[in-house]
Amino acid sequence: MAEPSEAQPVTEQQPLDPEPQNEGLIEPTTDISDEGYDGNTDEDASDRSSMTSLSSTILQGVTENGRTYAAYGQEEYGMPSDELEMDRLDMAHAKYYMLLDKKRFLAPIDENPHKILDLGTGTGIWCIDIADQYPSADVLGIDIAPIQPSWVPPNCHFEIDDLSQQWPHPPSTFDLIFARDLLFSIRDWPRLISQAYATLKPGGWLEFESIYGVLGCDDDTLPADAPFRQYDKLIREAAVKNGTPLEAPGEYARWMEEAGFEAVEQRVFKIPSNPWARDKRLKMVGMFEMENFLRGIEGMSFRLFEKGLGWSAMETEVFLASVKKDVKNLRYHMYYPL
Repeated sequence: MAEPSEAQPVTEQQPLDPEPQNEGLIEPTTDISDEGYDGNTDEDASDRSSMTSLSSTILQGVTENGRTYAAYGQEEYGMPSDELEMDRLDMAHAKYYMLLDKKRFLAPIDENPHKILDLGTGTGIWCIDIADQYPSADVLGIDIAPIQPSWVPPNCHFEIDDLSQQWPHPPSTFDLIFARDLLFSIRDWPRLISQAYATLKPGGWLEFESIYGVLGCDDDTLPADAPFRQYDKLIREAAVKNGTPLEAPGEYARWMEEAGFEAVEQRVFKIPSNPWARDKRLKMVGMFEMENFLRGIEGMSFRLFEKGLGWSAMETEVFLASVKKDVKNLRYHMYYPL
């Protein structure tokens, strides 16, 4: 066993009972001239490079219900890895930048870090930004889907790997290990956190940012029988059957402390589900979050509803149409904690 490390994680997540540390009530805007927001959600495909050294099976992925999922890894990942999902991930990256007041992460790392690891890097956009921000650092992003670009800063690179398996990195390698929204992907969080503990340098930092997947509505403007409330219940049920409960982020702090981390800190934010907030920054965050739902809700639902709940793609699609109406209704003041 390793003795207690000086590694100090910052956990951007939410406890099971987030009220003591949340942002408080968000004041809704009075500008609701329309019943909802009818933004343009057409998914514009972008040109991206693939990694030619990988086998064609891994590059092509697996197609289900018109969406493409990663073919690599020991366990099925619930989210797709196609162009639609890539666009959503990049948009979510911009959303977090606004939410965190123009910061890519919150851990107080040294000005000249040497090695940084991004778990589940997705499109690699976080790695690219961090590599530009910290030219002294070698920035590594790992993912099971080869969807990262090839034109990147010289200090940024990507590897295709299953982070739920044994890591190849030697002890005391990284100054910062970062992960964001590893939803529907990790089935053994304590093991993952223990591996992060082992590969961090003394004094290094571990930061998890994740939605706590329990829908909130402080003023009860969202009706009890609203489709969005039903969806919240169903997606959590499906996630449990998938082995990836959406309430897991509420245990991050405890698991980190049990792994030996010190100075574990958690901060809770509220992300409005549409631009209902009066505060300008939160209104913009809500705008991005609404687009995040409208573009991504099929991708996060088709596989889970089919395999976890036994729903057909048609049943899921019809139900999601009613959920989207709730998401666009500015009179519903709902949010997810982060």
